[in-house]
Amino acid sequence: MLEDVDGNVFLDMTAGIAVTSTGHCHPEVVQAIQAQSGNLLHMSGTDFYYEPMVELAEKLANRAPFPGNARIFFSNSGAESNEGAIKLAKYHTKRNLIVAFLGAFHGRTYGAMSLTGSKTVQRANFGSLLPGVTHIPYGTHASLDYLEKQLFTTMLPANEVAAIIVEPIQGEGGYIVPEDGFLQRIRQICDRYGILMIVDEVQSGMGRTGKLFAIAHWDVTPDIITTAKGIASGLPLGAIIARSHIMTWQPGSHATTFGGNPVACAAGIATLRLLENGLMENATRMGEILQAGLFKLCDRFPRLSSPRGKGLMVAVDLFDETGNFDKELRDRILQAAFHRGLLLLGCGKSAIRFCPPLVIDSEQIQIALNIITEILLEVI
Repeated sequence: MLEDVDGNVFLDMTAGIAVTSTGHCHPEVVQAIQAQSGNLLHMSGTDFYYEPMVELAEKLANRAPFPGNARIFFSNSGAESNEGAIKLAKYHTKRNLIVAFLGAFHGRTYGAMSLTGSKTVQRANFGSLLPGVTHIPYGTHASLDYLEKQLFTTMLPANEVAAIIVEPIQGEGGYIVPEDGFLQRIRQICDRYGILMIVDEVQSGMGRTGKLFAIAHWDVTPDIITTAKGIASGLPLGAIIARSHIMTWQPGSHATTFGGNPVACAAGIATLRLLENGLMENATRMGEILQAGLFKLCDRFPRLSSPRGKGLMVAVDLFDETGNFDKELRDRILQAAFHRGLLLLGCGKSAIRFCPPLVIDSEQIQIALNIITEILLEVI
């Protein structure tokens, strides 16, 4: 729950774009931040190690879905994590090309923006972007057929592709869940041509889907994982998690001043503990309740699509009378919800996304569903 300066209380189904995973100011996270703030505010992990950084790195490495060891590089954000992943993939493979997906969002810094394929406004008027990036449609086997049978045989040499970067569930693009076997097939393509598989878990990771990393739902082992957002419950922190034999760049090849800040790492340690002590399980249970309620709404309101997603990463689309995406209707619903004390975000072409803090309970979900029902009765 959030309260504004006028005393209005809002039920938050946004979590600051899937960031406040443990809720707003969880007492255990606050206590960890306060304790660390009284001990050490900053020492650049580029030059010196300190306990919170080492502890969080060890915990993430131990939980990485790799068959062998993992290594960690800390950043400040998802965009920074993806920037570093681009560099790491090129450094390791000695290749220059990247394959990304239409609808993807990987950040707005130059390299990350070059991978992003979500909205033209994110690219317009910024000039030339990173060369060597090819975008293909997301989530379908037809798209991967096109990659292998058309692009790899005509204009995109597979032996020059450093990485394929993919979101297990596309976030900004609409909370799109890929076709069965899609992610497994990317893994097979990468193995076939010596390409690295980078999985962007910035929005889908850190327990949001009921598992620490969403890729675990498909039992696929990537080469590099990028994460941020929910990793530290609101403090700026990101990470690149890679197989040990891949993250072998030389000192000075990549660095950061603030990444892995001791206070942010302390928050990250507390967050991970809370996720594993019930919040990931709660995300699964509450996600099932949320989707069940949304299924009832789509049966009642034909202009509302069936829900999709996993855990507490769920979305529905709005359509017009002819069955086309209706962004204007979606935006009216978002604004009406705000005026009724419910915070929601859009994504994709006409989707409402539900990404609440993972502490949400069934009563709060029902409140949200009731408010949405009232709005739909008015606007449809």
